[in-house]
Amino acid sequence: MSTSHSCDPVMVPFEDVLFQVRKALQVGPSLLYGLLEELHEARVFSTQFYLSLFKNGGQSLGEILFKDEEDLARRLSLPIWQKWDVSQVILDSALNIEEDLSAFLNSPDAESQDMIDTLDSGLDLLPDHLVSEIIDSILSEDYFEDILDPSILEDDFHFPCDTDTACTLTSENAAILDQNITKKRKGKDASKSNKTPTKRNRKATACLESPPNRCTPTIASEGNFHSFNSLQRVWHLSNLPPITNNTAFESPSFLSPSGGSAFPIIQTSGSLSHPLISTVVPFRHTYVIVSPQPVSRVTQILPVSPVDGTVAPPELTVAVLPVGTLSDSASKGLPSHPVDTFSPTKVDRSNTCVLADGKPRKNTDSPPPKPAAEVRPEAPKCVKEFINLAKPHIRNVCNAMRGGLGMESHYIDVHLIPRKLLIKSGKNANKCLEKELVVLSDSERKQSLLDRSQVFQNNLTRPKQSIAILGKTGVGKTVMIQRLCLDWASGSLSQFQFVFLLDCKNLDLKKSNYSLKHLLFDLSVSPSCEESDTVFKHILSSPEDVLIIFDSFDDIKDFEGLLQAPAKSPKDTKYTVKQLFSGLFQKEILAGCTLLIATRPKEVLNQVLRKMDSLLELCHFSPEDIELYTTKYFRDSSLQEKALQKIKKKIYIFRICSNPLLCWTTCFLLEHQDSNCEALPSTLTELYQKVTFKQLQLASREISSQDTQQLCKTAWEGYKNHNTHIKIDESPELVKYYLKSGIIVSYAQQNHFEDLYIQNLLGALHSVQSKQVNEKMLLAHSMVQQKKRKIQGESQDVMQSFVTGLLFQKARPDGVSILDGNVDVQAKRKAVETHLLNLKLNELNPARLLELFHCVYETSNAKLARLLLKKLPDNLSFCGAQLCSSDVYVICHLLQHATTLKRTFSINLQETSIPISDLRELVELKCITSFWAHTGDTIALWEDLHDSNNELKLKGAIEKFTLNPLKATQGHHIENLPLLVHIHRGKKLPRSDFVPALNEGVPALRHLQKLEFELGVQNGPEMFPKLIEVLPSLQSLQHLDIEKNKIGDSGAEKLSGVLHFLASLKWLNLSQNCIGDAGVEKLAKALASVPSLQSLSLYGNLIADNGAEELALVLPDMKLLQDLDVKFNKFTDIGAKKLSAALKNCTGMKSLELWNNCIPWGVFEHLHHQDPRIRSL
Repeated sequence: MSTSHSCDPVMVPFEDVLFQVRKALQVGPSLLYGLLEELHEARVFSTQFYLSLFKNGGQSLGEILFKDEEDLARRLSLPIWQKWDVSQVILDSALNIEEDLSAFLNSPDAESQDMIDTLDSGLDLLPDHLVSEIIDSILSEDYFEDILDPSILEDDFHFPCDTDTACTLTSENAAILDQNITKKRKGKDASKSNKTPTKRNRKATACLESPPNRCTPTIASEGNFHSFNSLQRVWHLSNLPPITNNTAFESPSFLSPSGGSAFPIIQTSGSLSHPLISTVVPFRHTYVIVSPQPVSRVTQILPVSPVDGTVAPPELTVAVLPVGTLSDSASKGLPSHPVDTFSPTKVDRSNTCVLADGKPRKNTDSPPPKPAAEVRPEAPKCVKEFINLAKPHIRNVCNAMRGGLGMESHYIDVHLIPRKLLIKSGKNANKCLEKELVVLSDSERKQSLLDRSQVFQNNLTRPKQSIAILGKTGVGKTVMIQRLCLDWASGSLSQFQFVFLLDCKNLDLKKSNYSLKHLLFDLSVSPSCEESDTVFKHILSSPEDVLIIFDSFDDIKDFEGLLQAPAKSPKDTKYTVKQLFSGLFQKEILAGCTLLIATRPKEVLNQVLRKMDSLLELCHFSPEDIELYTTKYFRDSSLQEKALQKIKKKIYIFRICSNPLLCWTTCFLLEHQDSNCEALPSTLTELYQKVTFKQLQLASREISSQDTQQLCKTAWEGYKNHNTHIKIDESPELVKYYLKSGIIVSYAQQNHFEDLYIQNLLGALHSVQSKQVNEKMLLAHSMVQQKKRKIQGESQDVMQSFVTGLLFQKARPDGVSILDGNVDVQAKRKAVETHLLNLKLNELNPARLLELFHCVYETSNAKLARLLLKKLPDNLSFCGAQLCSSDVYVICHLLQHATTLKRTFSINLQETSIPISDLRELVELKCITSFWAHTGDTIALWEDLHDSNNELKLKGAIEKFTLNPLKATQGHHIENLPLLVHIHRGKKLPRSDFVPALNEGVPALRHLQKLEFELGVQNGPEMFPKLIEVLPSLQSLQHLDIEKNKIGDSGAEKLSGVLHFLASLKWLNLSQNCIGDAGVEKLAKALASVPSLQSLSLYGNLIADNGAEELALVLPDMKLLQDLDVKFNKFTDIGAKKLSAALKNCTGMKSLELWNNCIPWGVFEHLHHQDPRIRSL
């Protein structure tokens, strides 16, 4: 790799590349083929990828561009970004020439304006024979046929017309394009075969696409591809001979065959583009043939920023420098970074774009001004009647809640939290952009709360046309959907005239004879409509007035290929429900409508979520919400008080009541308890056993054990197949009984289990009691696995808890007869116990570790709990696993017995969203010696303890907090550190005076020894000043890694100002940061003030000879330095010799790595021979 490109191509943000590709596509398909050809020949595109662009389901590239320009931009951007060092030159050439030419044509300076005026005024004076000489002089060159096919000037060469130039690709033109895209020219004819070929950069491609109005085609040289503004039609002919005729040169132009206006010919002063590395520089003149009549000017529409998670970050698959850095993470996958929704709008770009008025202006990537609102014709009478019928119909359907409760009387309004996507790096990241949700801290969640009225509220950058409501089972997604529909029915959502609610449980996903009209009017919750054709026609004409809701979206099990075959026509009747959803989602049909889906986050294909405009997580019940719901459930005030007392007495039950479904379940059990003195269960397994039995009992019918076994078997099979559907066709009475009990419900003449918990309990009963399920099968389908992928997702979490709870249950709960006590489960219990104890707990990821804690808790087995505690690693990490109150209770319940076993733990609670109250509960455990949580939440915990005047616990929380080792991969890891430093120096909390517990400052800062700043090139430069602010307080810091953050010379200068505070620093990595001579000069002076430094890496920067000399001057003063890595910089043999000479005075150094492409190999070998400590890699 050339050292001149060792930094910038690596550091370019992906959003910038996507933005440049979008701009290139704005010129239309007529110039696109030459650009693609050039990128292909430069090996940016593989041949397979290049050909795939023209073989997309029979569509030409032009059709794809017109239908989904954004999708094409995404497809092209990734390979361009991966080879940006080559692609940059090609794209910059195209974009820069377009801007220059547009500026020339639209706002020419005085000189160029005089030239154009002269050309126009001299048209009548130009003899016809002179025009012929001009054209002949161009066409007479032997090599011209390789650059431009003259045949294009015959049949298909039509000169400008007065109509609009917007290209519309017809089927005929598309066929012509597809035939010519991959065609390679054969050799020249026999008469020219003996002539010596002339060297040129690349052949030119003539674009044969022509719009129906027969506008002028555009010719572009592949070697010098230039994209022109649509305001003026031009031809760019490069590498042509000069026009030697003086008269011709004074007013070069030629007439159109139709006798229209003349075409000016502009000869450029030099090459219009920068040649690629190792390519032949054009040495001939370049001409631009300009249409004399510009078309009407139109506003250039800036590209819209992509959705959160649409686009990948710079650290994903960028070309990296050869391995050899001192960083211990250099050869590993780079860290994940949250991608801000609409990310390109936050990137500062200095490039300009030429607007319709011809004036270049700095591109702020802001959206174009909104056009004036259209005055729509009044809706037909039948449409108004349909809307008036739909609102009361929706109100009747959505007003009922589970258990016969009413929405108006029992609904608890909860908040929503906007979520972002995290792009993960990996081996196949360029093929599958795997994404997950960013876990917010408790303080971040509180700051970002939204209410129901803000679900459809648009932001400043783009409207929300696709929204996902996320939440675990039972959190209330369906209830929220019903509440939104009621809001529409009452007139609150006035932006929508039509709302269509579809429950995916009701839909036949295999049937393939649906149309969009059938989906909306027959499959949704809508009243019958006699004039549906007229209403549907009005809907097609006003798609922005339509809201389509897909509830229970996770019931679409097979997500593979969901977006690959979208419906194309709103009137065809040949589609499946999936194809119709795909067409709506990708705006192939009813473009402009709003889509809302409700789903579980774990079980949704990433390709759907990452393209959503908005992701909203539904919050759980707060403690206040639990009390409010209980008072609404029990109308009698005496019952309310007793119920609340029983719930609060069982802490675990109170915690799981944060889930609205489990809160209803608990209230249902309290309502139907046989005795007022009966206590609530203490585990989830026992709770659902009692509730399920009580539901069957209330249905007033005795059922046989055979019927129960069949029901349990159906539940087990459905669990394995991800299916809630139940078939009991042989006994209508039995179906009626189950429906009455509430265990199953009917949707569109299909029966389903009421909820995931009931189905999993019945399935667990079958797996535990049935001989058809052996030990091996039980462990494979319903136990925590070491690394095996969880196919069932959240459902498997619940199944694991129920199976372990049933197996280790000491006695059957009172009054519960659905569990056969005569079945011997000892063999299965032993197999499960052995499996759990054989797990390598130190290798379990945080989510699996949490599942294991829940399974052990459900057993209520003290022996198993002790065995687990003995095997737990000293460092517990729940980082990345979102913890709710019930999770924290289970963890505390097990860890509180660790002191009897003399076990202590350090616990990592980063990225867990743990509430402050639960954090306090964990921190106060005696077995927890240190913890690491979100810094902002930790400070909030300290303030909470200080406000409660509990100085002893405050001191313990301050002393237990740790940061070592600090690996900053997200902004919040750094942004709260300055506040922590302020607390450390001032010995007081933000809202208080002197705090005795802070008499010695914050121990976490005093003891921090290792810090890895891995925010990357996107967030690194922004957060680096905050790191500089913190460093002087880290006096024990020994390891500082700032690799690949693009801090540049300015960042190096800032770092040099604080290095003298780091008296204990031994290891410093500044690799790949675009540091040049100016930065190294500042650093070199400061490095001598760090006497403890043993290892320094400046690998992959921009250090030239002057910088190398500055380093050489201070090397002898760095007495303890053992390893210096300056590979792949820009200094030559001069700088290398300076460093080699300085090395002679550094007897303690073990290695000096200084190879780069600017050093002749012979010189390097000579230096290595003189001192073997000089190495290449």
